[in-house]
Amino acid sequence: MNSKPPNERADIYARITDKIIEGLAKGVRPWMQPWKATNANGRITRPLRHNGQPYSGMNVLLLWSEGIARGYSSPIWMTFKQALEVGAAVRKGETGTTVVFASRFTKSEADDHGNEIEREIPFLKAYTVFNVEQIDGLPDHCRHRRAPVLDLVERIEHADQFFRNTGALIRHGGNQAYYSPVTDHIQMPPFETFQDAAGYVATLSHEATHWTSPAGRVGRDLSRYAKDKTERAREELIAELGSCFLCADLGIAPELEPRPDHASYLQSWLTVLSGDKRAIFQAAAHAQRAVAYLHGLQPNEAEEKAAA
Repeated sequence: MNSKPPNERADIYARITDKIIEGLAKGVRPWMQPWKATNANGRITRPLRHNGQPYSGMNVLLLWSEGIARGYSSPIWMTFKQALEVGAAVRKGETGTTVVFASRFTKSEADDHGNEIEREIPFLKAYTVFNVEQIDGLPDHCRHRRAPVLDLVERIEHADQFFRNTGALIRHGGNQAYYSPVTDHIQMPPFETFQDAAGYVATLSHEATHWTSPAGRVGRDLSRYAKDKTERAREELIAELGSCFLCADLGIAPELEPRPDHASYLQSWLTVLSGDKRAIFQAAAHAQRAVAYLHGLQPNEAEEKAAA
């Protein structure tokens, strides 16, 4: 019999945060591990649900981390029930991976004046999924054969067009990459100073995530960025995750090693996560919103969304 109280057993935030802290304490950014696998070369993607829909936010980090830790080459995941529904079965002895579903419910309560008000309360629900490599008897259509991989030149051209479509003012020069809220522009070192084209795209993805912050875009407050180390660490974590998500969407390898000017954030992220078990969830959610905003500026994607 489990003697732990229900609230302790169900503290999903703490369990997942502790796991990420464990990786950071070893100097490893857990969300970067998938690109160390040779079978991911040229096939970087977000984890996918059984119907082909990409996971988002925190679940991307969870499934990337578990996928590489267990050596899975497939990005596709499904629940035990979903496997049964297509006539397949999870192999005996296989253990699943936790993913989360965030939502809200409304609760009525009295305010200080005795008036009844409705308050929205966020909650997090955990459920278990299995990689398709853990499942026997799956029909071919559930395995989603991968589309041909674009060569690097085509991927870089696609990325260049993606950033042009955002309308962001991107200037080149100097030896630093940054986003300036004052002038609302992204500063990038010259293209030829980067080790490779993928490195340029990865860095630009990071700065583009910062660029989404103004109120007219996604509305992330950067007013204390320069004054508060904790706020700076939170924003840099958002930009780090946003870059990873966007690079995956563009088929580009992210920065495997932190930039020299970002290496110091590792300890600050440890401090933030250790003091706030929800910080990584909030950062992933902000990163997801930033990347979704950038995708929404793409003509084809905007047309598809309007038609849906």
